[in-house]
Amino acid sequence: MQTEILPPDMKVLMNHIYEYKKGVRRMVLFTFNKKYEEYAVGRLRRQNISYIITPVGNDRMNLFFGRPECLDAVRLMLTRPLNMLSPEEDFILGAMLGYDICAQCERYCERKCRECKQAQ
Repeated sequence: MQTEILPPDMKVLMNHIYEYKKGVRRMVLFTFNKKYEEYAVGRLRRQNISYIITPVGNDRMNLFFGRPECLDAVRLMLTRPLNMLSPEEDFILGAMLGYDICAQCERYCERKCRECKQAQ
């Protein structure tokens, strides 16, 4: 039996995959170092898990994976970097990822107020 030594980033990925397969999550966003791209994508392909991968910069990648219908919605939103999403798109994405809904509401209100102040 061969033991696979995984870097911490990939251990986190394995936990996300486990939670997805158990139904705890419907979709995951995982940010990791580009040098692990082949490993991460290979794991998802072998398990028949749909995914989207996008560069973040600084040798980092965003890997969305999960239910195909969720990823279809993400594809419609990913027309620009995540930090450029509208407050509404950011809220929707956070809700889809299962983030705390009250925290998402606070984040939405902060971003919306900031947006309104910038427009003045």
